[in-house]
Amino acid sequence: MTFISFPYVLFLLSLVVIYWLLDQPRSRLWVLLIASLIFYASFQVYYIPLLLVATWINFCLGQALSIPPDWRSDDWQFTQQDWNRKRLKLLWLGIGLNVLLLFGFKYIPFTLNTIAAVFGWTAAKEVAQWTSSNLITPIGISFFCFECIAYLVDVYRGAPASQQWLKFSAYKLFFAKLLSGPITRYHIMTGQMQQTRPTLDRSAEGLWLIACGAVKKGLLADNIGILVDLSFQNLQRAGSGDLWLATIAYGLQLYLDFSGYVDMARGSAILLGFNLPQNFDFPYLTTSIADFWRRWHMTLGDWLRNYLYFPLGGSRQGLFRTCLNLMIVMAIAGIWHGAAWGFVVWGLLHGLGLVIHRLTDTLSNRLPWLKQFWRQPYGIVVAWLLTQVMVMLSWIFFRLPNLKDSWVVIQRLWGHAADAQFTQKVYVEAIGLQPLQISLLLTAIFILMAIAYFCDRALKLQLNWNVKLMLVPVCLFAVWLLAPQGALPYIYFDF
Repeated sequence: MTFISFPYVLFLLSLVVIYWLLDQPRSRLWVLLIASLIFYASFQVYYIPLLLVATWINFCLGQALSIPPDWRSDDWQFTQQDWNRKRLKLLWLGIGLNVLLLFGFKYIPFTLNTIAAVFGWTAAKEVAQWTSSNLITPIGISFFCFECIAYLVDVYRGAPASQQWLKFSAYKLFFAKLLSGPITRYHIMTGQMQQTRPTLDRSAEGLWLIACGAVKKGLLADNIGILVDLSFQNLQRAGSGDLWLATIAYGLQLYLDFSGYVDMARGSAILLGFNLPQNFDFPYLTTSIADFWRRWHMTLGDWLRNYLYFPLGGSRQGLFRTCLNLMIVMAIAGIWHGAAWGFVVWGLLHGLGLVIHRLTDTLSNRLPWLKQFWRQPYGIVVAWLLTQVMVMLSWIFFRLPNLKDSWVVIQRLWGHAADAQFTQKVYVEAIGLQPLQISLLLTAIFILMAIAYFCDRALKLQLNWNVKLMLVPVCLFAVWLLAPQGALPYIYFDF
């Protein structure tokens, strides 16, 4: 039951009607929880007990972290220290359990294959192959575990723990964000659980987001994905120009696919009275890798900053330690995305980009002419080009996490011509467009993003809610008419 499907339309429509027919908040929470379980069961029903048990354990840990100290003791300093030690142990227990859950399903084959490669242990390789064949990773497990860790850390830092399992489980298993985010904090979402029905303009906004997400995913991302898949599945036949085109196309496909999912998730949540956080803010218009991460997968960036970067010391312990912290955080971000060395390389490349940006920023503060250069129009263009080239090239390792495949692409980016069969099969038969035409279409999408950004930020222009409402059926009809047969799965379902 993917977002772009008729069963989901029936599911969401039925849920919205039943949800708002009920007056009692507790009844609404039960409906929301049951609906979320039904939604997840449409993908992996056998993991429902696991999710419920993991939710219950994190709920109990949160309650244990919030138990106040016993002040009846005469030695209040000892009581305070003992209470702090117990809470810290509970926090590490909770973090360890969530990391263990994530590791057990996602990283055992990768770890065993690495051990087998380093030490030559064939037994480890055989176990890894068996595990890969027989153990299916739960969809959304990475998002689930990161949200649980954030909740436990927030409670440890002083936020109130949930006292109602129903409210906590309705938050944790909320269908709109369960599979691929956005990563949402408990205390932000539960503050919206006593809401009234959304107004007409808010409902129109929700439907508009659903329509925009459907266009991004079904009309744009899936069509672009045909070129990307054909190109990267025929690396030895593709030429340098084809691989450059496929690399840029993949960067665009990934953005449209993931932001389309988030738009539909946010739109669905709005119809139920919830406001999920924004996850993208025109990331391909950024002029630094630091700004890119403030506007790409924003909820993950917020998580990494608050629960990794700041606890490691952030930028408070000197330039060297700051750069080291950036590399550590981005390496973990890479590993979080997938169990392959390509994701580690992707994370390290972004870490290196952040380090270079930090060093350049430090140098610019000491050299006025350099700071002035980056502020000039030509300096802004240079910064944008450097940032986007780095981002696009790093996507190669993201799309091809097997280092042998990604290295083939890197080697063939210059000086290689495509064979005639590749051109015939891909451009003529499969797509029906020439590379120049595809390049112009991709450029048009980038230009449309720039226009949308200019209208939103510079001109402060927004479509009226009734205009959005009229455009919704037009968008959905266009998706139904022009989307490719057999929709591609959401890319971030793998993470």
